[in-house]
Order: sequence, then C-alpha cells, then structure tokens
Amino acid sequence: MSDNNHYDIVIAGAGPAGAQCARDLAGRGYDVVVLEIETEEEFPAQSNKSTGGTFASMMASFGIPDDVVMHETSLVVLESPNNYLTQDQPGFILDFAAFKEFLVEDGRKKGAEYRFNARVRDPIVKGGDVVGVRYNGDEEIYAEIIIDATGPAAPLAKSLSIVDLERKNHAVGIEYQFEGINTNPPGYADLTDAMMLRLDHEYAPGGYSWLFHTGEDEAKVGVCFIQNERYRENDTHDRTIDGFLEHWLETDPRFENASRIPDTQVRGSAHVQSPGSMSTTSFMAIGDTVPSIDPVWGEGVYKCMKSARMAALTADRCLTGSVDTSTREMAVYDDLWHKQVAPQQDRRLMMTKMLYLASNERYDQLMKDLNKIDRDTLSAINNGNKREIAKLLHPSDLSLLWRFWRETQAQ
Repeated sequence: MSDNNHYDIVIAGAGPAGAQCARDLAGRGYDVVVLEIETEEEFPAQSNKSTGGTFASMMASFGIPDDVVMHETSLVVLESPNNYLTQDQPGFILDFAAFKEFLVEDGRKKGAEYRFNARVRDPIVKGGDVVGVRYNGDEEIYAEIIIDATGPAAPLAKSLSIVDLERKNHAVGIEYQFEGINTNPPGYADLTDAMMLRLDHEYAPGGYSWLFHTGEDEAKVGVCFIQNERYRENDTHDRTIDGFLEHWLETDPRFENASRIPDTQVRGSAHVQSPGSMSTTSFMAIGDTVPSIDPVWGEGVYKCMKSARMAALTADRCLTGSVDTSTREMAVYDDLWHKQVAPQQDRRLMMTKMLYLASNERYDQLMKDLNKIDRDTLSAINNGNKREIAKLLHPSDLSLLWRFWRETQAQ
C-alpha cells in the first residue's frame, strides 16, 4: 500500500494515455497515482486536441462504452482538390470529454488515485536513477516507476533527454464543431455519417484538413499543417492556422450556412519524427509525449491507448517478483512499442513525409489510383507494404523521390 508519498507507479498526465495506463495498472493491483495539471472542476478542459475518431478495434480492445460515442459513422473519405475516395468502414466519433472522464472514473473504481491541480516540474534523480517527481514547486512524490504522459510538453522526458523534439517538423492544428453544414452538395463526396481527410495545400500546406460528421447538420472541422518546407512554399498569404481554417470555411460550399458551436474550439500540436529511446531506468514516455510518425494515417487516440497498454505490461513485468527497473528491463517497452503500436514505423514515416511533399495535382492522381485498388491492397499500403506502395508510384515521381532524399540527407 502507498503511504501518500510512495507508490508503485507515478503517472504524469490524465489524457487518454495516462488514464488508460493507470486503469490497466490499477486493475492489476498496483498502487498508482496520476498527477494532472487541470483542476478537477475544469477537467477535461476544452484544450483537448483530438477529434476522437476511431474504429471498432479500439472500442473492443479497451472496453469503451457506447455512451461516450457522439456519433457512429459508416464511411471513410479521402479528398484531394478535385477527386475523392470513399470506403465503407464503420467508425465512431467520440465525445472526447466524456471519453476522458470515463477513463479516469473507471481507473478510480479500480483503485487508481488522482491528484488534480498538480503541475509536474521535473524528475527526482538519485544515483543516476529516476526515483520520483517534483510538482507544484517543491512537492515531491516517489515511486518504483515514473511515466510521462504529458504530451508534447514532456517536462520529465525532456529533462531526462529521452525525447528530442524537432521544431522543423512541428505540426499545429485547430478544430471547431459546426452546425448548418451541408454534407452532400453537388460535386463533392457524400459526407453523411463519414470521417473525411482532405489533402489540399490551399487549405493545409504540408498537412491536411478534416470533417467528421457528428449527426444531423453538425460536424467537427479542423486543419493541421506541419511547419516544414512544403508549408513555407505554399503559405503565400502568410496565414496563421486560424487563417487557413477561415479560408476553407469561406471558399467551400459545404460551409456556406455553417456557424460555430460555442465552446468547441480545440488546439493541439505534435512532432512528426521517428522516436528514439522512450525509456530509461525506472522511466517510460507514452502517448503523445512520444513523437508522432503518421498523423495522416490517423487514429492517434488508438496509438496513445496502445502505448499505455505496452507501458503497463512493461511495468507489470518489472515489478513482478524481484523488482528490476533497470534500463535493460524498461527497454522492453520500446520493443513492444515498435512491434505493437507503430510497426513498420520507418516506412510509415517515409510515406507521410513524401505525401506532404507531393503537389495538389499528385494528390488528384493518387485518388484516381486508390479508386482502382481493393480494400486489402489499401490496408497493405497503410501498413507499409513496399510492393503495394511501389504500385502507386509513377515515373514522374522520380523528382519527388529525389527531393525527399535530399531533404532527408539535409536533416
């Protein structure tokens, strides 16, 4: 049992990754405490960055109840400036606040403790080992294992040099919920009960925009771009992220009669890069504290949850029997992350970066090509199958590949 200052595991951050990890570990009987910067009255604040789009695999894997679902969808749509691809695939748009509240409350039922209004400062290191966390100035708390689930802020992981976040591939995003949206105007894909991602440098240079239908005439609408070379080339009007969203709203007929629903703004950021080590002695970084590798291919929430589960499995392994939280034993988490959370990560990261380098005309051609292939082939492409990816390449892509290679070498 904990003595109010010593625990088996301390987790910083009560987002999906932190709360799911606490939920798993408490369910295994460990003494877990979660430190969350928001007050309990405000949690979860409107700064949530996720649209909460997911599929049945996540709902089943983590026992997510139907009452946190805002809307069930039946289609996934990819758009380019002049073409689109529609795939039948059941999905779920989560009420993200209700989803986070469920994870916290379910974790509490299993025995996890939560300390809100707790701003994590830095790790406590003794003899080269992480033994605790300082928060709210000089308050201290100790544990066998410390887990950073604070997202890109990453105060613990940064202090321990576990993550090195590159500003040159920094993704920023904004989203609102709207009403009065026309989900099926002439000339566009029918977005009724759909999750749509759009590749179009006019609205999201070096990134993507999205519309997730949430029922009737309402939808979550957002824009994300990555501050890379493609963004700088296409940002000819020096627009902010808000400016690009406004431009899309002003020029797309689907938004002609749309209006924002108050208090639905969300903002967020991520770093698109290959992660290095995600652990050290007695420490792991999980969820969005670890850089993202494929934001377009999505389900960021699912990746956070799987990351949390792999961390819980690692902690359980290290604390069972003779306690061993050495760097070698904690590195089991890194292995599990690469196998279970983001397999084929190098190929997927390459696909993401090449996609953002492509032109709008190439996006149109990509949609034409994707419309000619079957679901199994598309799934193989998403999973990084080299042979299937190669089938999408054209002779004209040589210049794109050359540019990708040059930029990779420059980094």
